[in-house]
Amino acid sequence: MKIVIETPKYSFFKYNKKGARFIREFLSPIPTIFNYGFIEGSLAADGMEQDVVVIGSRMPQGTVLEVPKTDGVVIFIDDSLEDNKEIVYIEGFFSKPVFYFYFHLYAAFKIMYYLFLKRKVSVCRFKGITWYNREHKNLKTKNTH
Repeated sequence: MKIVIETPKYSFFKYNKKGARFIREFLSPIPTIFNYGFIEGSLAADGMEQDVVVIGSRMPQGTVLEVPKTDGVVIFIDDSLEDNKEIVYIEGFFSKPVFYFYFHLYAAFKIMYYLFLKRKVSVCRFKGITWYNREHKNLKTKNTH
């Protein structure tokens, strides 16, 4: 499957690809702790392409990865709709408490985003992470260097 990186790791801006351009969607109060993108040609429950979290070193916007499969899924509700994010683990640090803290904080931010900027009440909630194979299930930290 082909993954396109829209938002590089450590970015405060969330981007979406529209045609050949990357459009800034919003400014986050916290930087992303992973690369963020989508699976090209897929369709998620929210009507957009399937979101992907890529754990590894920072990748430039527009990077295209070919991976055979994903390693897990972040279970997330955004704007009252299922908006799960597939996980691809390439290398480096992963901490369950850090990722859980990040996604809980991100959900709280999205509630405020919808309330104050979109003028609507919306459910946003992080519901956990599921790993597809046992190798990653109990992963606390992993360094490949």
